[in-house]
Amino acid sequence: MIENSFRTNLLSHPQGFDMVKDSIDGLSSQPNSESHDDDGHLKRTGTLWTTSSHIVTAVVGSGVLSLAWAIAQMGWVAGSVVMISFSIITWYTSLLLADCYRYGDPIFGKRNYSFMDAVQNILGTRYAQICGIVQYSSLYGAAIGYTITAAISMIAITRTDCLHSSGGKNPCPISSNPYMISFGVSQVFFSQIPDFHQTWWLSIVAAIMSFTYSLIGLYLGIAKVAETGTIKGSLTGVSIGMVTKAEKAWGVFQALGDISFAYTFSQILMEIQDTIKTPPSEVKTMKKATHISIGVITAFYMLCGCFGYAAFGDTAPGNLLTGFGYSKSYWLIDIANAAIVVHMFGAYQVYSQPLFAFVEKEVVKRWPLVNKEYKIPIPGCAPYNLNLFRLVWRTMFVISTTFIAMLIPFFNDVMGILGALNFWPLTVYYPVEMYIKQKKMPKWSRRWIFLQIISVVCLVVSAVSVVGSVASVVLDLKKYKPFVSNF
Repeated sequence: MIENSFRTNLLSHPQGFDMVKDSIDGLSSQPNSESHDDDGHLKRTGTLWTTSSHIVTAVVGSGVLSLAWAIAQMGWVAGSVVMISFSIITWYTSLLLADCYRYGDPIFGKRNYSFMDAVQNILGTRYAQICGIVQYSSLYGAAIGYTITAAISMIAITRTDCLHSSGGKNPCPISSNPYMISFGVSQVFFSQIPDFHQTWWLSIVAAIMSFTYSLIGLYLGIAKVAETGTIKGSLTGVSIGMVTKAEKAWGVFQALGDISFAYTFSQILMEIQDTIKTPPSEVKTMKKATHISIGVITAFYMLCGCFGYAAFGDTAPGNLLTGFGYSKSYWLIDIANAAIVVHMFGAYQVYSQPLFAFVEKEVVKRWPLVNKEYKIPIPGCAPYNLNLFRLVWRTMFVISTTFIAMLIPFFNDVMGILGALNFWPLTVYYPVEMYIKQKKMPKWSRRWIFLQIISVVCLVVSAVSVVGSVASVVLDLKKYKPFVSNF
């Protein structure tokens, strides 16, 4: 999944519910020239290869860590088929979305700079409002998920050192609460930095970190298979007996959510397409880049998921890196977990800042006086502009996400819920509906029926994924006491 600073712009127009076309119309009257595109922006320079690399680096993230567990719930056959199916659906709907970059005429129509712009301009305000609710809810949920992920990785580093100090004799139970609180405290500080999510180096750091821990996880899975000389796993996954029939069903449903979480990235594609130079047309280049990037992502996901499952079999951990514990390569595992922690620090801000901007904009509209700032001198630096509302609101936001993370500190469950809630509306429904409207496709035509079938099937998959993930939370809460859980 989707998580570097390309995602900072997924809601780059924080007006959200009262979306207007200023971002397009405001520049469309500027003259075209050798240095500017038709919309008055400086000439775009993106190529097929830069576009492909942007998609890959923006997508690969913490979702890859749960894929081995997801395959374990279904087994080699169903797990592989589901992974490939999600890939095909995402590839297909991404192609549909590429045709929606320009509104009206595919060559000379007005550009949609973001996913929200496209929904507003093609489908209308009501759809944009619902899309805004989904996306802003997704941002809040992501902040909770990243708090849990960072804490688990910090715990894994501590436990690894503890296991090696004791020679593997001490199980080293560790409470997650101090780690979540420390992560939350740090985010209170980072949340007060204006435009932190737009710092130029954040994209580079995120890309390096995500590939670091993903590649290490893949390497460790391959190494474990090579060391044991055995490919573990079964055709049907976790067997009845290891779990009850109900737990098996919930596990399969939740696995669908975890896989969909890794494939939910359509909302960033429009902004990446907006970087492409012409000629050839943006649509043509974007579709080629989609073929390349989703092919690379699918191959990488399959390798990570399958080698992780081959290494651990039906007991594959929810977070792949937590399964290697007492290993000779513990230093490598620590590096991977440290990379996750660094990635999560930035990712939290990437997802939170657009929500901060939206709420603050709406509050200032109603109560302009809250926008008052006080200059705080900082020795050796420019004065800091302190806004009391921003300080209180952002602090309360971080406290609430930390509180919920401490209440339900379950990595797979949260990833499953986020994936299930976001995949259908953002990856399938909106791209399909925009494409139908853009192409003026008649109802009950063969193509229309085909697209609606895809949408309904994905809706059902997302619905059972939500049910399975929520059921897993309920089951996990029976084993763990809130706020006192040990990992």
